[in-house]
Order: sequence, then structure tokens, then C-alpha cells
Amino acid sequence: MIAHEIGSIHPQAIPKIVEAMDQCHRTSLQNHLRKYILEPLQSLNQPLTLIIIIDAMDEWRHHPTFIKALALLNSESHIVKFIITARLNPCASHLPGIERVSIYTYALGPISKEVIRGYFIKYLETVLWVDGRKASSADVEKLTELSGGLPVWASTVISLLSHPFDKSPPHEILSEIVGSRRQVGGTDTLGELYRNALRRLFPSSDAQKYFQRYFGAIMVIQEALSLSDFSMLAGIPSHLITRIRSTLSALQTRYPPPHSKEMIHPAMGLFHLSFLEHVQTTTTENSFAISTFDSHSVLGLNCLEQFVSLSLSSLQHNLTLRAIQKYALMYWPLHVSNGTLRSNDQWSQTEHCSKLQTISADTQRQWTTLFLKSLTPGEDGSRLENVGEDSMVSTLRKLAHWLGNGSGDHWGFQVACLEVAARIDGGDPEAWSELGRCYEARGDRMGSLQMLEEAVVAFQRALHLRPDSHPNRGESLNNVAIALRSCYRQNGNSNILVESISCSRQALALCPAPDPVHDRCLNTLASALGDLYTQKGDLRILNEVISLHRDALALRPVPHPDRSKSLNNLACALRSLHEHNGDVGALNEAISLHREALALRPVSHPGRSRSLANLAGALQSRHGCNADIVALNEAISLHREALALRPAPHPDRSNSLGNLANALRYLHEHDGDIGALNEAISLHREALALRPAPHPGRFSSLNNLAVSLHALHRYNKDVDSLKECISLSREGLALLPASHPFCHRTLMILATALRSSFEQNRAVEVLDEAISILQELLVLRAPGHRNRMHVVTLLVKVLEKRSEANGDDRDRSEIEGLKTELAALWRQHRQGKAKQYGADYSATSDLLQIL
Repeated sequence: MIAHEIGSIHPQAIPKIVEAMDQCHRTSLQNHLRKYILEPLQSLNQPLTLIIIIDAMDEWRHHPTFIKALALLNSESHIVKFIITARLNPCASHLPGIERVSIYTYALGPISKEVIRGYFIKYLETVLWVDGRKASSADVEKLTELSGGLPVWASTVISLLSHPFDKSPPHEILSEIVGSRRQVGGTDTLGELYRNALRRLFPSSDAQKYFQRYFGAIMVIQEALSLSDFSMLAGIPSHLITRIRSTLSALQTRYPPPHSKEMIHPAMGLFHLSFLEHVQTTTTENSFAISTFDSHSVLGLNCLEQFVSLSLSSLQHNLTLRAIQKYALMYWPLHVSNGTLRSNDQWSQTEHCSKLQTISADTQRQWTTLFLKSLTPGEDGSRLENVGEDSMVSTLRKLAHWLGNGSGDHWGFQVACLEVAARIDGGDPEAWSELGRCYEARGDRMGSLQMLEEAVVAFQRALHLRPDSHPNRGESLNNVAIALRSCYRQNGNSNILVESISCSRQALALCPAPDPVHDRCLNTLASALGDLYTQKGDLRILNEVISLHRDALALRPVPHPDRSKSLNNLACALRSLHEHNGDVGALNEAISLHREALALRPVSHPGRSRSLANLAGALQSRHGCNADIVALNEAISLHREALALRPAPHPDRSNSLGNLANALRYLHEHDGDIGALNEAISLHREALALRPAPHPGRFSSLNNLAVSLHALHRYNKDVDSLKECISLSREGLALLPASHPFCHRTLMILATALRSSFEQNRAVEVLDEAISILQELLVLRAPGHRNRMHVVTLLVKVLEKRSEANGDDRDRSEIEGLKTELAALWRQHRQGKAKQYGADYSATSDLLQIL
């Protein structure tokens, strides 16, 4: 659609669009964006950026996938940008992958009173008033106030006043609206307008009942239907459908194309989303509330009626099928799954269950063939050769498996098949497990907490069907634990994490070695405990994580396909131990394990770049411990290789840019290589450009660039570099709350830069700000904090500078007290380092690094 608009406005782009049509079939969405949008626009050689505007993006069910794919265009903002309007903030909504998209969000406030007033003045003139009783200036002012700046409220009012079939004249409708006692700007101004409009349009109880049946049906139909087909599936007489549709036109905000006006269209394409949400809200005030469950139930049963009534010969000759029959064969699983309860006892009492039991094996087999041909035309269905020969449950599960492994996104049909299968045979735990895995995969892919919660429910159903004595109970417990942990990572609920750990421990107890899922249970528990360690910082938890990863690794000898993952998991946990207490032995073992993992991931392996980065990071930690230049040079080489494997628009490219830049800055600090520092600054700038606000990594990139610019200032006394360093530090602090632990480093950077600024301009107020920052840091890094010594050292130096500049001793007592503390901290530090590193420890180099 976007490419069509581009071709209409810029015909010279059409050859590239035609090329895309030839090359993009069954390729990724990212490739479609590149071929249909980016390359045609590049071919124009336009000096200005093209802006593509998409309205009401959140009303498109695929919008999360589309927005995530826009990361491809981050570095092409000089060619194309998107303006997207939606009611949801994509960042606050935690859309999956949103942190990788270069996106700026703006809160759209209400429309100004002047614009709304002008709208009413213009469109009230189009109303067919009776007896000249038009809207007065006071009415216009009252309407403007009541609108609350909502355009949809204003347009709905005009629609109601202009409706030709309303029994009441326009001035009476207007009087009712402006006479509302609702608080102006109240939260339910739009809801009250909808309620009053529906009461006026459908005043009797019978009218309300038929409205609910009609609107519920158009809420759930999956495609447009003819009047007669819709009447049969919804169970509503045609003449009533025509009357209701005509009446509801007063509330429509969109209209179908002229050639399909006689068709009954899904509600999403006709009405504003706020109205659809209003009619689904169940409150005492809303007597027009719609139950989509009931509507799905009606359509599901009538679809099954069509299915059962078909003869085998009709199914064998697809060309003889009418539109209603094709619809029924395609969508009955979806309607049945959304219109019946999961309980086997409740399912067995439904008419849907009875209808399915009357379908013969031959009819079932022919339906399977037609279903797949309709859903995936041109797809090779040879893998389903015997599907339909077994029970309906087996057929549905095989269909779901095939759809999950096929090309295209058929998740809605896949989960519908599994939902119906679970209803028919509610006592089969494997059916519930398959349903749970289906929801879990979707939840992980879309970042949907709702889907993950559905996965938990399905896995718990399977667990319930596997009592203590069941051989697969441990596997079910592990499935529940994994899904619960995924929920925790979405909502941060600590209770869910605790429950996940509890299920993991039970699963592990039920699956001792050599149980085939023992290693998976070990990893599940280790991962959940890893999250708990991140939350609590308890060394005992981390030690258990390490122990579990060791056990898992022992169960994955060469050539186990997951050995590299276990090596990486254990290495990362050991590096966390080193960061916690400085254990050099843990760091050395982590390096050894990362090397082994890298050897198992050749150039073609998708995880090689991650292994390269992990090993390089561990080697940098070794250099930080003992100034090992060989380790640092190897880390730089590995980072370069990882970066080469992550070309734009790789989502982890900014990470590799920052990692390599940091290593190069360490090289400059080690031997004064100015070329390394200049390259580091250039790489940090590139990484920062890939992390626009609100990217969660922007804060880190700002810090890294600031540190490198300060290093450049120290080398050549460049004032502009120092000013930019200070500016970047302040920007970084503005991105996080003051209490955030990541702010500590930025405060330290800013204080150091301000001290350097004093050396340039001798402005004492700069020292005052630096001292204030460091005194704040002393509170944040209380006695016992491993980095307190760095803060005390710098604060002593800055206080001495201020004392010297002011020519007084007012800071003398504070300086002496801090020096006493610093001497004690230095003795503790030296003793600890000597104990850890032995002969490798250089107190002189360490002191120079600190000071």
C-alpha cells in the first residue's frame, strides 16, 4: 500500500517497485521494507526526506510486528521517516523490539478550542434543521466545551444531528446533548455521548436485543459477507439487518468502498475504536454491552451447521461451494474456540460438541484438504498426507503443527485448532501442553503478557492432568516454570518469580539424572535464580546458579547441540562472581569456558558474534585486573570480528561498536595511542546515533562517549571536547532517576570533567558543583561500597583545589577526615588485591589507575 502511494506520487520509482514485486515473494518483512520502500526512494535521489504518515496504527492488529521491523530504517532517516499516530505509547507499552527502533514519542494533546469551534460552525450549517431552529452561538460554545478537544466526539455529534431517519428533530437531539450534566472534560464524556445515542437510536428492549446480536456478529466476523450469508450465520432476519445497519450509520466513522456497499463488513473497518471498546464495556450503566463470546458461539454453531450439511461430493469439488460454505469451512475452529468454554464437562454439553461428533472421517479428510488449500495456496501439503484419517483431535493437532512450521503467520488458525482439540479431549495433557507452547511462542515473539498468561493456564491444565505418579509431571512443572519466568520478565512481579523458582525446584526433584529433561530443568532453575540474584545481589544465590550451570554442562558433553549455550551460561555466571567479589580464579575459568564455546560456534553459527563479544569482555576484565596488554589486544581483535558479523541493520551492532570503542580507549590509557582514542570516539558516535531516545542503551552510549572525550581533553587540552563531555553527562543524567545505580558512574564522570573545566577557566562555582555531586555520591556509595575509594580520592583533590583557589581553610577539617578514611580504604584495597593476585599484583599501577 505504501509502495503504491510512492509510485503514484513519484512515477520514476515504479521500476524499483515492480522489481520488488518480482523478488519479495515469501521473504522477510525487513526485505519488503527495503525493496518496496527504501530502494525505490533511494532511486529518486531526492535532496529532502520523504515523510510517510500512518494514522491509527494501534487499530491494526499487526502493528507490533511492523513497528519492530522499522529498525531496518534507523540509519536511513535522511531518506525516509514515518509519522505514526496511535492511542498507545509504543515505548510505554513495551512493544517487543521497540528499544531498537529510532523513535521519538510526542503526547498529542486535545485539539484547541478554536479548531473545534470552527468545526462546529462549519458543519452545523450542513444539518437539515426543522422550522429554522438552528444551533445558537451559546450551543456552539457549549459543544466546544463538552468535546474536551476530542475530534471524534465532535464528528459523532454532527453525525447524530444529520441522521435522516431519527424520529426526533435535530434541535431536540442538540438540546439533549448540550443539556448534559456531565462534568466538562470528564473521563467519560465520549462514553456518555455513545450511551445516549444508542438509547435514542434503539429505544425499545427488542431493538436493543437485536442491536446486540447484530453488532456482536459484526464484531467477530473475519471478512465481509453478503446480506443473506450474514443473516444465516448470525441468525438475524435480513430486513432487521438492513434497518439496524441504516440506523447505526449515524455512528459510523468509516465507510466501505462503493462496490461493496451491500456487503456486511467487520465492525473494525466501520466504527471508531473508542466505540468498539464502549460496547464491550460491561457496566450497570451500559445496557448495550456486547458479549463477543456469545457472538462467536452463535457463528461457530451455524458454521458447523454448514459443515455438517455439506455432502462429500460437494467437498470433493471445491468449485461448487458457495461463499457461506467456504467461510464456514475456514473459520469454524476460530469461532468455536472463542465461543465455548474449555472445561470438558461444559464442552460436552454444547451443541457444538454434538455437531462435530456427526462429521464422518471422509468428510473430515476432505475438509482438511480444502482448509489448507484455502489458507496456504501453493503450499506443499505432502507432509499432511495422512491427516484426516485419524480422530478429529489428531487431525486438529497435526494441522496446528503443520501451520506452526509452515511459511506465513497463521497463528490465529493454529491456536484455534489446538483450542478445539483441547476441548474435545480435555483429558489429554499433551494437547494442553501443545496449546501452552503455542501461546508461549507467540507471547515471547510479541512481548505479550496476555499470551504468556494464557500459556501458564494451559501448562497448569496439563500439570493438573499429570498427578504425582505421572512420569511426565516434572516436564509439565518445568513448562509452567518457564512460562511464569517469562511473565516475570514482562511485569517484574517478584511473586511470579518466586512461584517459577518453586516449580523449577519441584521439576528438578522429579527429573533426576539420567532423565532426558534433567538438563533443561537445571537451566530453567538456574535462569530463574539468575533473575533473583540480579534483583537481590545475594552471593549465595549466585553460587547456586553457578553450581546448577556446572551440573547442566556436565550433562551436555561434545557433541551435544546445546553445549555451547551451557558453556556460555556458566562463564557469564562466573564473570558475575568476579564482578561481585573480585575472584580472579572465576574470571580465568570464565575466559577458558568462553574460548571453548567460541570453538563450537564457527563462522556460520548464528551465535558466534555473541561468543566473540563475551570472550572479549572477559579478557577486558583481565586487563582491568592486572594491566595485561596481551589480553587487551586480543579483546580488541575479537571485538572487531564481532562487529564485522553485525553489519547494519543488525540489532546488536550498537553493542559491538561500544564494546570495541571501550577497548580502544583502554588501549589509549595503557600506552597513549591517540589513534586508538580517536577511533574510539568515532565508534561511540556511531553507536550513539543508533540509540536515539528512548533506547535503553542511550544512557550507556552517552557515558562512554563522554569518558572518551574527557580522555581526549586530557591528552590535548581541547576545550570543545571537554564542553561536549559535560553536555553529554548532563543529558545522560536527565534520562534516569537520581536514585538509579547507573547514575553513579555518570555523576563521577561529570564531577571529573568539572574539575578539568576549573583547570581551564578557574571558575570556583564549577568546583562547587563538582563538590556537591561528589558529596551526593558519598551518600550513595556508603561505607563498604567497593567504589567508595574512587569518590573519596576525587573529593579530596577537588576540595584542595577549592581551598587553594579561595585562599582559606574552611574545607581543611573535611579534607583531613577524608584523607584518614582514604588511607584506611587504600590499605584494605591493597591487602585484598594482593590476596587475590599474589605476585601478579602491582600496587603501583593500581594506585596510579585509582588516582
